[in-house]
Amino acid sequence: MERVAKEVWEERLLHPAASKAGESRGREHPEAPDPCRTCWERDRDRVVHCSAFRRQAGKTQVFVSGVGDHQRTRLTHSLEVQQVSRSLAAALDLNEPLCEAVALAHDLGHPPYGHAAEELLDEKTREVGGFDHNLQTVRVVRVLESRSPDYPGLNLTRETLACLAKHQEVVDLDSGARLRQPLLEAQVVDLADSTAYHYHDVDDGIRAGVLDPEAMAREVELWAEAVERVARRHPGLERGRLMWKRAVNEMLGMAIADVTEESARRLAAAAPASPRAAQEAEERLIGHSPAFRSRVARLHRYLYDEMYFRESVRWQVRRAVELLGKVFDALAERPDRVPPHFREHADSTLRAVCDYVQGMTDRYVERIARELGVLPAY
Repeated sequence: MERVAKEVWEERLLHPAASKAGESRGREHPEAPDPCRTCWERDRDRVVHCSAFRRQAGKTQVFVSGVGDHQRTRLTHSLEVQQVSRSLAAALDLNEPLCEAVALAHDLGHPPYGHAAEELLDEKTREVGGFDHNLQTVRVVRVLESRSPDYPGLNLTRETLACLAKHQEVVDLDSGARLRQPLLEAQVVDLADSTAYHYHDVDDGIRAGVLDPEAMAREVELWAEAVERVARRHPGLERGRLMWKRAVNEMLGMAIADVTEESARRLAAAAPASPRAAQEAEERLIGHSPAFRSRVARLHRYLYDEMYFRESVRWQVRRAVELLGKVFDALAERPDRVPPHFREHADSTLRAVCDYVQGMTDRYVERIARELGVLPAY
């Protein structure tokens, strides 16, 4: 199907409040449209082929990259967010390619070693504006990536950029007026992000021996129900590895079903006739039902108490972030070791060092540390 036919299909079949490729506000640097792909299919493909996307394979999600062959990385997390986003968008008649593009790009601004490293970079760059991974994601795709001599960055559409600027003030792309809510597709990806990490972190935690699935069944209602459903569907299945894997999948399916049902209810009640109308709604139109949201909150608290702040997980991250801090300081003292590309696009040495360090994989930090003569305190 050619692009024009796809745009006609979107106009006819997507929800009135869904984003339509034919109505895109375009790119910062104008380009001729692709004959086959819509603008957001093109955005998605540019993200998939960029260097920052590939480097996510070597970045920590929860467990330091390289500790286990089966643990999630920042890349596999992004792929799982893409899958959940597509499931929700398809069920709600929203724009799947836009959701895909945003889902695949949403974590490009994360540094190595997870959120602890983000806090470190924010502290190191406080005097030049600090660090926020959402803002850094936009900086990566607008400035730091390079794919053409005609423009900096990936030259993504304005809608994709707006969706990536998560947690920032939402403004209308034409008038600049402040809006209450982001685009529906941005809401989908935002919820898909937390949905994906809650459930894959349970899977990783059990696999790593950090979470006890039996203890969790006594304390987390959502997990207990998922295990019970699996047991009813597969009588005789032992309460072991396969049971727990199926229970994780069951929880994910329950979450997607609840978001779909609740969001369809909200959309029917609000009846937004355009994307702008959805952005002016009093509440987000994509979300969990109140009852399910409280159950997810309990799971979230349990993961913080029993895994994210568990010493067996945190000590590896602390050790890695200490090394990252030493690398940052060494580069700040020797800015000539920062590649020219980063120095050319930064307004200060600290920002250039931050951009360089943020893009590193976990193992590249160790490599550059050796080259700089920086030794960890362990």
